[in-house]
Amino acid sequence: MKESILKDKSKAFALRIIKMYNYLCEDKKEFVLSKQVLRSGTSIGANIAEAFYAQSEADFIAKLYISRKEAGETLYWIDLLKESSYLKEDVATSISSDCDELLRLLTSSIKTMKEKQSPRHS
Repeated sequence: MKESILKDKSKAFALRIIKMYNYLCEDKKEFVLSKQVLRSGTSIGANIAEAFYAQSEADFIAKLYISRKEAGETLYWIDLLKESSYLKEDVATSISSDCDELLRLLTSSIKTMKEKQSPRHS
């Protein structure tokens, strides 16, 4: 089921973000941007997890939209970290690729749920 993939991939991504945060703080002594990417990068999975306890399909979709917004913000912070030379380009590209995959999965899930909500016209 796509939602299980979303949960698994967003959790793996959050763990990767946490490792990156630790690296940035310990090795690069960067605390401001790293805190932002930690917040947005872990929020993706937190909102996906929350969606599974939504009160309605509309609430479920709303949580997925929030996750998608957080993923977009995370890409922004990763790009800043790369362009400011806190992250090497290959590392930034790799983690951005994982985030892009989450964005595609979220977009697909939102589209599927919205189609499910739409009344069918025969």
